[in-house]
Amino acid sequence: MNESRIKVIITDDSMLFREILAKGLESHPDIHVVAKASDPFDARDKILKYEPDVMICDIQMPKMSGIEFIKRLIPQYPLPVIVVSTLNNVVFDALNAGAVDFVLKPDVRSTGNMESFINEIISKVLIAKNAKVLTSQNTKPVPVKRNERSKFSIIAIGASTGGTEAVYRILKELPEDMPGIVVVQHIPPVFSTMFSQRLNSNTNFNVSEGKNDDIIETGKVIIAPGNKQMEVRKKKGVLKIVCYDGDKKAGHCPSVDVLFSSVAEEVKSEAIGVILTGMGRDGTQGLLKMRFYGAKTIGQDESTSVVYGMPKSAYEAGAVQIQAKLENIPDILVSIIK
Repeated sequence: MNESRIKVIITDDSMLFREILAKGLESHPDIHVVAKASDPFDARDKILKYEPDVMICDIQMPKMSGIEFIKRLIPQYPLPVIVVSTLNNVVFDALNAGAVDFVLKPDVRSTGNMESFINEIISKVLIAKNAKVLTSQNTKPVPVKRNERSKFSIIAIGASTGGTEAVYRILKELPEDMPGIVVVQHIPPVFSTMFSQRLNSNTNFNVSEGKNDDIIETGKVIIAPGNKQMEVRKKKGVLKIVCYDGDKKAGHCPSVDVLFSSVAEEVKSEAIGVILTGMGRDGTQGLLKMRFYGAKTIGQDESTSVVYGMPKSAYEAGAVQIQAKLENIPDILVSIIK
């Protein structure tokens, strides 16, 4: 066996699903499934025995839920976990518990869906191998004076792997009178709706999934819909959202580059750009363009990024003015606005 291969454990109560997934993962030359477990207690013993690099874990299982298992596992054994689930909001609870990514669980009877799922989860395993498992979710409160006037009219945020929690942690610490916020998070279509609903319920902001002609204004956060490009356009002096079916940019739709570039062109120096954890280079050119037009730019640092790819690329390209730990970004945003 090639010892450099990524060692994976699959934890799922369906034997059929475990076998199909294992066969699919083993088709990749860099992945080796070292163990399969039927429940969290079985998985715990096999993790200690086989020392896997990545765990794929179902959420709904007998004896203990996947979320509770992750909560107990991560502090003791910081293993990158990819959760698989049928479509419901608990995937975000799993990410909050410490999982690094998620995939929608397919119908095993659909060959086409399974092939797409296998390809997606292989790519996520390759990323997760080098992902940082963050065991502390603590942030400090942000001291802020309310209702101070500012020249800034928009904050644009881009993120990928690890970004759902990073965006949430920033928004929950910001006061509701911040300028309008627009977000591109690499996320599947229906999950982008669920993500916006979760943020709307758990932060001070009015959060919604973007649609054409949405107005960008104080106290409002707009999340790019999955599989659509989202831009900002100024119409009769008012900043509005434009969403459309478009080709992938930097490998993604929605693309951070597309959003950031539009903000640079339309808002120029009255904007703030923030690039967060994620794999690849999406956002680098757009953030560089924002900085060229006079915007303030912030990048998440390596120590708090689940995957230090997008922020690193932007930093090395000279697009990032301020590099900071995730927990300090709310404070920095407030300071810039003031």
